[in-house]
Amino acid sequence: MAAKLIDGKAVAASVRERVRGEVEELTQSLGRPPGLATVLVGDDPGSAIYVRRKHEASQEVGIRSFEHEPDPSISQEDLLDLVAELNDKDEVDGILVQLPLPDHLDEAALIAALDPAKDVDGLTPTSAGLLARGEPRLVPATPRGVMELIASAGTDPEGKEAVIVGRSNLVGRPLFSLLLGANATVTVCHSRTRDLGEVCRRAEILVAAAGSPRLIGAEMIRPGATVIDVGINPTDDGLVGDVDFEAAKEVAGAITPVPGGVGPMTIAMLLSNTVRAARLRHQVMVESGP
Repeated sequence: MAAKLIDGKAVAASVRERVRGEVEELTQSLGRPPGLATVLVGDDPGSAIYVRRKHEASQEVGIRSFEHEPDPSISQEDLLDLVAELNDKDEVDGILVQLPLPDHLDEAALIAALDPAKDVDGLTPTSAGLLARGEPRLVPATPRGVMELIASAGTDPEGKEAVIVGRSNLVGRPLFSLLLGANATVTVCHSRTRDLGEVCRRAEILVAAAGSPRLIGAEMIRPGATVIDVGINPTDDGLVGDVDFEAAKEVAGAITPVPGGVGPMTIAMLLSNTVRAARLRHQVMVESGP
């Protein structure tokens, strides 16, 4: 029997609808809408498209956008000054510095300069440390989206064996903490893992986030497993994931497609993080919020 298809577009639409209701309540409580500031430096076309989509999605749910596109030649000092200005601006509840930055800028220093209370990407050392301690505040959007997708498939991580393929700061490491917090037994695999297939075959929940096209074949999947494919890899055949979808869907119990799986969730969870940041900053409780 073919696997159940986990529809990321439908789940993301549900999250956005939930966020829209939270924004309406927050706007009444604060006397203003939550605010999201983006900083886009450089001319990377993918980044430009992504930031534009973030602003469009913000507008749809009632979040106010603050767009900043400094000259690509901006100095580290001037960009740090902009971050400091946004840190101090009360109408801004969330700040997102779009990565990658031009080579002459120090990404780590700029991320560290963000006010952790406004770190809607969940990348500051403070955000990462709190998550690792099991005290999450603002969590990277993609791992949060993965957890939403797992729940939408009717899979409860508690007591289950979960395997993550990939150990990036954006996905693998924070997802490890989230799954551990959900009482799963979690293994993180990487380029030095011996016999990757054997490890993956143990997984009741398998998350592929290695950035390697069709790395995970059907023979590496436990029958009935929930499979989440975070990979987005351009090939001559179009966009493909880290999982060989056509083969894997005959073995898995539930699986995300690429595109249309994890991708739509990232912006939806960013909006949710902006609402969460506003709530935490102003200690406003929203009954429907996470």
